[in-house]
Amino acid sequence: MSDSQEATSPVAGIGGPAACVSKVELRVSCRSLLDRDTLNKSDPCVMLMVQNQGQWTELDRTEVIKSNLNPVFAKVLMLDYYFEEVQKLRFEVYDIHGTHSIGTRDDDFLGGVECTLGQIVAQKKMVKPLLLKYGKYAGKSTITIHAEEISGNNGYVELSFCAKKLDDKDLFSKSDPFLEIYRINDDGTEQLVHRTERNNDKNKTRITYGTIRVVVIFCKLQCLVWDYDSRGKHDFIGEFYTNFKEMQKISSGNKVTWDCINPKYKLKKKNYKNSGLVILKFVMLLSLKVAIDFTASNGDPRNSCSLHYINPYQPNEYLKALIAVGEICQDYDSDKRFSALGFGARIPPNYEVSHDFAINFNPEDDECEEIQGVVEAYQNCLPKIQLYGPTNVAPIISRIANPFLCQLYHILLILTDGVVTDMADTREAIVRASYQPMSIIIVGVGNADFTDMEILDGDDGVLRSPKGEPVLRDIVQFVPFRDFKTASPAALAKCVLAEVPKQVVEYFSHKAIPPINPVLNSTPNSIANTPE
Repeated sequence: MSDSQEATSPVAGIGGPAACVSKVELRVSCRSLLDRDTLNKSDPCVMLMVQNQGQWTELDRTEVIKSNLNPVFAKVLMLDYYFEEVQKLRFEVYDIHGTHSIGTRDDDFLGGVECTLGQIVAQKKMVKPLLLKYGKYAGKSTITIHAEEISGNNGYVELSFCAKKLDDKDLFSKSDPFLEIYRINDDGTEQLVHRTERNNDKNKTRITYGTIRVVVIFCKLQCLVWDYDSRGKHDFIGEFYTNFKEMQKISSGNKVTWDCINPKYKLKKKNYKNSGLVILKFVMLLSLKVAIDFTASNGDPRNSCSLHYINPYQPNEYLKALIAVGEICQDYDSDKRFSALGFGARIPPNYEVSHDFAINFNPEDDECEEIQGVVEAYQNCLPKIQLYGPTNVAPIISRIANPFLCQLYHILLILTDGVVTDMADTREAIVRASYQPMSIIIVGVGNADFTDMEILDGDDGVLRSPKGEPVLRDIVQFVPFRDFKTASPAALAKCVLAEVPKQVVEYFSHKAIPPINPVLNSTPNSIANTPE
């Protein structure tokens, strides 16, 4: 379908009645930019503008790359893609002065281009000349935009690296290394998928972690190590090639190390071995787990007033919350299989109360295929259990926070209707969990008093255990579902997930800790720590 045949509607990311078909990642690079600076080359940044009701507004922007006329930007620009809409975009390139300010002078403007998101998605790779005001060409400057639709297996993986004995590129100090990871496509082209921050560590050996979509699992990766230069003239240290399958060997206790090779040195020096070593510290996938409240306070599921009532014509509040949040969260799960747990019910065969049971009644494999699998397990579970109580949440939090499970970063989604009964134990469990790779999302269903949930959230103060120990980091986000009954599922999901990215970053940033306690390195399911 041509762009002229698309129906005009509000722009993606701004809102509108049409359903989002998929999310699209845009990666941007430029060639032969105008040199606006007298002493140095331009410091370019690309601003993404969207048109809504005739007005152009900024949606996002790339990072600034110092002194570079051929920049490849690492930041991914994410948009919702609506197949039946004309989504007008404008990319503007500026020479940045200062930290983040976009200049207003004509000299700061390096060129721009307009197109539609549909055009970029259809071509997958769009190369266009940059234009100045009045349609004048910005010399030979071009902008290249790569589009990739995000659907299917859209999980993410966390990686952390360190380095040993890297070549010193600085005259009076050691190198400040950073790493670029490129995906090698089927046609042999290379595409930047991540650029780490430069190292500020005094020992100059650590390369910070990065987040990469699991789409790279089946791809060959080229990794370049650079010595950071504040003027943008980074010194090349070396490179190595790998793939995700090789990285996963670390989960079996194997040491994963690469020689950092400088091809020029390899040709010139007879005894050349490497320009240092790059060591994989750990690999961590993100995993979603769901816990559902089956206490009697929800009401008899056979009664239409129950929060667990299965209405053949419309989903109950538990299902609405599960689907709205789960369908967004599942985009960050690597294999789309989710642990689905229940608490507060009497379960077969002995009908003893359990505060930690698999709703598919398979304790050996509590995972369900995608969110639809969780929905089906929930619906099949209700007729077989007896809603009871009390509302004890600590057992499930403690189970997920078990260090033996911490090969993954867990997002625990708890759906509950009321006040936590084991508040002291829950606070203790959250404090313990704050040291593990874990975030907790609590969605309050129904009209109960959720004061205790607000306390667990910790937004109004630091949550502490009964003994007074504070959480290492705030890992709990609470949202009452009743506040979003008339809102879109996207609005609920956005609020629920608002704090998760920060929580993940805080975990990895805290003293650069590995994902498990070192004493667990002998266990087959743990992630081995690699000495520097």
